[in-house]
Amino acid sequence: MSIDLPLVFAAIIAFGVIMYVVMDGFDLGVGILYPFFKDRGDRDVMMNTIAPVWDGNETWLVLGGVALFGAFPMAYAVILPALYLPLMLMLVALIFRGVAFEFRFKAARTRPLWDFAFAAGSTVATFCQGLALGAFVQGIKVSGRGFAGGTFDWLTPFALFTGAALVAGYAMLGCAWLIMKTEGGLRDRLFAMMRPIGLVVLAFIAGVSLWTPFHDPQIMTRWFSWPNIAYLSPVPILVALLGLGLVRAVRRRHESGPFLYTLGLFVLSYAGLAISLWPDIVPPDVSIWDASGAPESQRFLIVGMAILIPVILGYTGYSYWVFRGKVRADSGYH
Repeated sequence: MSIDLPLVFAAIIAFGVIMYVVMDGFDLGVGILYPFFKDRGDRDVMMNTIAPVWDGNETWLVLGGVALFGAFPMAYAVILPALYLPLMLMLVALIFRGVAFEFRFKAARTRPLWDFAFAAGSTVATFCQGLALGAFVQGIKVSGRGFAGGTFDWLTPFALFTGAALVAGYAMLGCAWLIMKTEGGLRDRLFAMMRPIGLVVLAFIAGVSLWTPFHDPQIMTRWFSWPNIAYLSPVPILVALLGLGLVRAVRRRHESGPFLYTLGLFVLSYAGLAISLWPDIVPPDVSIWDASGAPESQRFLIVGMAILIPVILGYTGYSYWVFRGKVRADSGYH
């Protein structure tokens, strides 16, 4: 039986992206929330909740990039030039954020500078990811097998909107993570923040969902023609139910509930984008089969992926198990 390797690699990239969004999303979200907490002890606790795992979370970003380059070289050659500026700015922001982890705990006089680098790096990196996502969804101009658009094609109202939406989404994910990992007055403040952030995120989800179909008639037809509208109706219904569950969990002060409901909202939003764009890897016209690389390269790469992905899952799970439980002011990263 032959294996559809482009389909397998599309699944691998999709898995890597959602793992990155979920796992690096909450630690970026902690940085986005950072300026709202002025107490040094609270800031120490917030940073200590993510210090043991943040760098491992970014492994999934590398995995997705490698899989895209190896399995879909045409897509890589088109997407990178189209999104060069926001992606480069994202990497610079991630560098400043990463350096802030090391320098903040050692510095005294310059600690405010590194606090700013951590918060600004997290926010800018998130916003740039949203910009890139919005530009990708609205479509990239392709001529032959290369990018045919302009340097600033990504700078559109829709991309700016998705950038703001992702900042709000990561802030919600970070807030839910901190609710699980903290206690006392800090946790109480986070519970108070969770509901308004959640309502803003639900509004952004609705806005992006309603705006996306106007970029491509095929997307509009896929979602709103009969019988597709009946088949796909569980997606928005589940989003609404998860939103209600999130509000109820916050009201009842469940510590793990907000995080689980937030994860569900991210997964459903991701599924909605996948439904809208499938099977294009470069919207609106380049499918995963059109952009597929040589079968020999894909067969070689799949062996490495079969080894690497279980290893990453193994050490990621182990690290989260080791650092499970609450984080207190007198423990953590120093």
